[in-house]
Amino acid sequence: MLDADLPLWQDVLRLVAAAIGGAVVGIERESRDKPAGLRTHMLVSVGAAAVMLLSHDLCREAIAIAESAGGEIRFDPLRTVAGVIGGIGFLGAGSIFKSQGDVEGLTTAATIWMAGAIGLTCGAGRWNIAVTTVVLALVILSLIGWAERSVLKTKPRSD
Repeated sequence: MLDADLPLWQDVLRLVAAAIGGAVVGIERESRDKPAGLRTHMLVSVGAAAVMLLSHDLCREAIAIAESAGGEIRFDPLRTVAGVIGGIGFLGAGSIFKSQGDVEGLTTAATIWMAGAIGLTCGAGRWNIAVTTVVLALVILSLIGWAERSVLKTKPRSD
């Protein structure tokens, strides 16, 4: 069930939260001098949140129009999620390249995709999922990378 029309402050809160979530992941990439850094991750996350908010509004308006006309409407809000994730996949693919037999940029591509997921969850107001996703991203990027280098004595395969 869709909530009633969200007040402006709640839309702004969701967009700002998406920017912060994207920034947290983007700062880690920026600190490692990766091709997609702070601004890219923030923009992807905020864009995904904006699309989710727009989808919410359009679905709610379509339901209201159908109800006032005495009709019925069918919609699938998950198409919005699928479209955003698919589109971000293309953006992430641009950060992957092959150099001297090594594939590089996979982790950055994954973080771009994750920034989109963070934005979608913030746009949907699912704070528990958004915060958990950001925390897990930091753990994976920091601690797992450290474990690969220090404990396993291997270079992370794709950063």
